[in-house]
Amino acid sequence: MGVSGSGKSTTGRLLAERRGVPFVEGDTLHPAANIARMTAGHPLDDADREPWLRMLADRIRDATRTGQGAVLSCSALKRSYRDRLRAAGPGVWFLHLSLDRESARRRVAHRTGHFMPAALLDSQFDVLEPLGPDEPGLTVDAAAGTTACLDRAEAALECFEGGRRG
Repeated sequence: MGVSGSGKSTTGRLLAERRGVPFVEGDTLHPAANIARMTAGHPLDDADREPWLRMLADRIRDATRTGQGAVLSCSALKRSYRDRLRAAGPGVWFLHLSLDRESARRRVAHRTGHFMPAALLDSQFDVLEPLGPDEPGLTVDAAAGTTACLDRAEAALECFEGGRRG
């Protein structure tokens, strides 16, 4: 989870490879209307995000039902969104790739082929609710690099999963 440009797709894809589970790119689940809205520079509101959150929750339910698990990348900026995703299946754990505004702005400005314009970053930071201490997950500094984030995530996941089994 995290704002645009924090490295969710790259980190998520690599974490899924390391763990041998499917990767789900949350951006591909946005309805066309949401993509058009963001491309035009308009931030999404809770009503816009409703069908997207429903699709994300469906993917979590599918991964839970099959027992295969998955890594899913999505912004999940608000606690209420994360609560909804956690309710979709036991064992949902969040990796918050934390990044400051200026670093996120630089990253988004230099990427190509993505619908999220840098102009919407402020709206994401405005609604961002970092992980609470009672939420299963870990916050890492995305500026530390992908490998460092992956290593910390894997170590924390092993502890989380071990605690759930024991």
